[in-house]
Amino acid sequence: MDAFNALTLTGEKTTLSPSDIENFGANLKGELIRSGDASYDECRAIWNGMIDRRPALIVRCGNQDDVIAAVKFARQYDLITSIRSGGHHVAGKAVCDSGLVIDLSLMNKVEVDPKERIARVQGGAKLGDLDEATSQYNLAAPVGVVSETGVAGLTLHGGFGWHSRKYGLAADNLLSVDVITADGRHLRASKDENQDLFWALRGGGGNFGVVTSFEFKLHPIESEVWLLMTLYPLSKARECMEYFREHMPNTPEEFSMINVFWSAPDQEAIPEQYRGLPVLVSFGCCLGDPDKAEKTIAPFRQISEPIADLSARMPFKEVQKVLDEDYPNGRHYYWKSVYINEISDDTIDRLIEYAENRPSALSSIDVWGLGGQVNRIKPESTAFYQRNAPYMIGIEANWDDPDDSQRNIKWARAIYDEFKNNLDAGLYLNFPGFAEEGEELLAKTYGPNYQKLKDIKAKYDPDNFFRGFMNLSGNGSR
Repeated sequence: MDAFNALTLTGEKTTLSPSDIENFGANLKGELIRSGDASYDECRAIWNGMIDRRPALIVRCGNQDDVIAAVKFARQYDLITSIRSGGHHVAGKAVCDSGLVIDLSLMNKVEVDPKERIARVQGGAKLGDLDEATSQYNLAAPVGVVSETGVAGLTLHGGFGWHSRKYGLAADNLLSVDVITADGRHLRASKDENQDLFWALRGGGGNFGVVTSFEFKLHPIESEVWLLMTLYPLSKARECMEYFREHMPNTPEEFSMINVFWSAPDQEAIPEQYRGLPVLVSFGCCLGDPDKAEKTIAPFRQISEPIADLSARMPFKEVQKVLDEDYPNGRHYYWKSVYINEISDDTIDRLIEYAENRPSALSSIDVWGLGGQVNRIKPESTAFYQRNAPYMIGIEANWDDPDDSQRNIKWARAIYDEFKNNLDAGLYLNFPGFAEEGEELLAKTYGPNYQKLKDIKAKYDPDNFFRGFMNLSGNGSR
């Protein structure tokens, strides 16, 4: 089917012809991919193999003018539209069916001003692009923990990472953003310009426009940091979690840690009898002086007798790549999250039980230690509201066989349903499943900030052109 016949028009404002599509494509610096083109399947594919959507047109934007042209074209003909930045969000909203995808993946440049400690990052860049550019100057932006993650999606939904306890969320370190709004205007948003839009974009997601660039505040980082990666048998998980509960909150804020209920990898460093079996991985990163960092992580390397201790001193950009191979493109992913007030004995027991009964050995349950600078920022200062939780549980169902989807999703949702009322605070929107709860979940996640977000959405996108993920205008219809 050709692109014209595959397009779904959401209204009848204007008649669209094949020549209109041709003229639109001819004026782009980037590339227009149609549904019958040789590169179509490659360009429509995204990280999560569960997602198999077929857009009619994909605009691989070469610059900001292409983004403006794509927005105006889609508005003129009332086309269903989605925005692809890194294409790494688990819900797969980067791609739409029978519509137009505004693809920023070619716009991935990063410019660093080492004197001012600022990075200017295009909307299609990934964390690895940012880490590579900043590491040359022993600087870093507080972003996530997997280098293949897109900067845009991570930041627009908050952005927890190895720097969060010390420097806050990725969104907290934004200085400005460039946005193409629903009427095709280019706006700069910062603390001095379009302050309401800047407030909303720091946690409010992709509801307000296409963010074509981000300006981040950078922080000094040592040429090497310490990675904590110690594997314990699941029989020692209670002991490890109790130690984590007691001691992690009192460690220096340069140290961030995630306890991961997972499977021991099939690697030479792992004793053969443990490979593939459930384990607890004490996983973390300690910034600052490497000698002090080594002392900080030392107790977590010897809580009990480990199966293996893979901890090492390395450049931060390499720490960011350690988990990449565990989340390959095309695997099936369904991730949820909950915030919790405490790690009780019962919580530990239930997490161990769920870890023992994972339908897929690839799946994990991740217990994040939060706090620090994230807590010190007032919840009303940005759209990202949930700042007081001491812990977050990330529920990662990962599997390869499509026939196993139902039981893996059921496992993830069972954990979510059991713990979701512990803090009754919604979830982290970078780990949202497919957001089945809709508006009720948004109201919990954004708390008192929810109505302000809806008001800003109405101001900048009154027709709900940017439906975004977790749409702020209800069910996303236009």
